Amino acid sequence: MASIERIIEGREIVICAGSGGVGKTTTSAAIALGMAARGYKVCVLTIDPAKRLADSLGLKELGNEASKVNPKLLKEQGVDPESGGELWAMMLDAKETFDALVARHAEDAEARDRVLNNRIYQQISGALAGSQEYMAMEKLFELHSEGRFDLLVLDTPPSRNALDFLDAPQRLTQFIEGKSLQVFIKPTGFAARVASRGTGVALSVLKRIVGFDLLADLSEFFTAFSGMIDGFQDRAHRVTSLLADDRTSFLIICGPQSEPIDEAVFFHSKLVENRMNFGGAVVNRVRYRLGSHQVKVKDLSGRIDRELDDTALAERLARNLAEYDVLAVRDQKNIDELTRALNGEPVIRIPYLDTDVHDIAGLCQINEYLFVEEDERVEKAIS
Repeated sequence: MASIERIIEGREIVICAGSGGVGKTTTSAAIALGMAARGYKVCVLTIDPAKRLADSLGLKELGNEASKVNPKLLKEQGVDPESGGELWAMMLDAKETFDALVARHAEDAEARDRVLNNRIYQQISGALAGSQEYMAMEKLFELHSEGRFDLLVLDTPPSRNALDFLDAPQRLTQFIEGKSLQVFIKPTGFAARVASRGTGVALSVLKRIVGFDLLADLSEFFTAFSGMIDGFQDRAHRVTSLLADDRTSFLIICGPQSEPIDEAVFFHSKLVENRMNFGGAVVNRVRYRLGSHQVKVKDLSGRIDRELDDTALAERLARNLAEYDVLAVRDQKNIDELTRALNGEPVIRIPYLDTDVHDIAGLCQINEYLFVEEDERVEKAIS
């Protein structure tokens, strides 16, 4: 199997997708670090509110603007500063990103402020964003258009359904083009008709209940938003096009258990169905078999006892090794199923490490497996 460097060669965007809890954030950071060490200017984006990414890169905090990782920290781990590579990171703020999108498409400052300060917008802006998934892609599109980085690595939002990510631009477009929005923004729409029907008493009661003039705020919001429709539609279509562009590649990150493997297979089928570029899969926390034969506790215990001269300790060690071997066999079976389902596409196995990855040193340890070919990877894992 190829190294991750060969898999993403020539790509400008790498999207790490998968279910929650499988090491997406760590893998995304490791890939970004490895490519920076090879002379690329890289930015890794996450939407994970936990501070794992910031902590692992030696940053106090991350925001909606990219922060540069201290080159001294990289040099301490053997990353040559003369390579020309840089590592940047950011944590996406979905609402701030959507506010910036509104500001970009507003006709003028007055129209922008009418939307941003509108109470209806402030309440529903998160929903309008098509959830975090669309905003992640919007920020990705913005950074790619700026051309500041050689490579962008996106750690996709944790989701029970990976399709949320692929469907996000379409959901925003459907909202904009849908009848529910059009009925408000047309001059003869619902808001205008209600306002003309002498419903002053009812609206007055409603105002006392909700604390503000709901209809007035709705009318103001949709009137101001109507001038941005074309810009939003065009942007959503361009974001969709970027996902399917040859410069973009998807990596599926998963664990070796049956459930994440099944989710990975399903997501791969949807990538193929949507004609997205699939690079390969990274399976984290894999137990490699230490031999080709099943471990038998009695035989192994006797062999260990002869070396240690401690029967009780030998039995415990033998039982632990036997249990490990059972899990290793299970992992290999599941990964074989994944490999067959991916029709021979690359599958990189990262072994179960002794310690949790929480800093640049840990990311470098992962890269000892990510950035080598399969034979060397296996040798390292079982040595």
